[in-house]
Amino acid sequence: MANLRGIRDRIKSVTNTQKITKAMRLVAAAKVRRAQEQVLGARPFADKLAAAIYRLQTRLRLENLDLPLLRRREVKRVAVLVLSSDRGLCGGYNANVLRRAVGELRRLKEEGKEVLVFPVGTKAVNLFKRSNFPVGTSYNQLPQVPRAQEAVMIAERLLSAFLAEEVDSVLMVYTRFVSLIASKPTVQTLLPFDLSQLAPEDEVFRMTTRGGDFQVTRERVQIESKEIPLDMIFEQDPVQLLDTLLPLYLQGQILRALQESAASELASRMTAMSSASDNAKKLITRLTLEYNKARQASITQQIMEVVGGAEAMS
Repeated sequence: MANLRGIRDRIKSVTNTQKITKAMRLVAAAKVRRAQEQVLGARPFADKLAAAIYRLQTRLRLENLDLPLLRRREVKRVAVLVLSSDRGLCGGYNANVLRRAVGELRRLKEEGKEVLVFPVGTKAVNLFKRSNFPVGTSYNQLPQVPRAQEAVMIAERLLSAFLAEEVDSVLMVYTRFVSLIASKPTVQTLLPFDLSQLAPEDEVFRMTTRGGDFQVTRERVQIESKEIPLDMIFEQDPVQLLDTLLPLYLQGQILRALQESAASELASRMTAMSSASDNAKKLITRLTLEYNKARQASITQQIMEVVGGAEAMS
């Protein structure tokens, strides 16, 4: 009976755990949708801004643009912005992006460059506090659904470090959202800007449902790339306009990375909680079978004792 009671208690415990993992999966799914809505809501401004910069740099491509954010100098010190999460229970999301970040930092150190880490998220902050890498400003406990305010705050700090020549280059390590079951740690150069790599095309991810299951699609978005007429007269110098728009573009890039990282984290949590629920279901099935076998053995033992007692009395 003691064995039966132990199995029954374990079945109850696993069942309760399964309820929790199912609830966490549904919460993560709802937050993924909110993250998607923010991405789609930010698209019109981001597209117009990218189109304006693309058209301006096309118009000014024959001029010598001596702008602070385009100025290249010998790279001696590199700032690395690392995006992670504040929470766990999201599979290998944090481990993958932090492993990619540490690998990039070691590569830079081997090349003889100094590094300065700007960690975002409690997981990254805790890791780099214990590491030998110098740490600049840390950011944690940010809203799980990113907002423009956080992107502006981070962008202004990186801009001030670059313009004050505290660093000569700025990199960003974040997780690119690929699908609900896949994400890719990515390294992107933020500063100095390379306008030649500004493409007239971008892509956006969308969450959909089919048959009760979540699906993700990525679609190409064509940025308006019509060239500015040569006889167009600007009220302000086009170079000044470009100099004003570039910080906004940097903020947009950081906001986009925050959104992709948040979607990757939530999707990873959905997958992890789904796997945990499936494992709990299998464990409950196995424990139930074990319980039934033990119960049957107990009943058989009791019957044999009754029969043996009856034969002894006769």
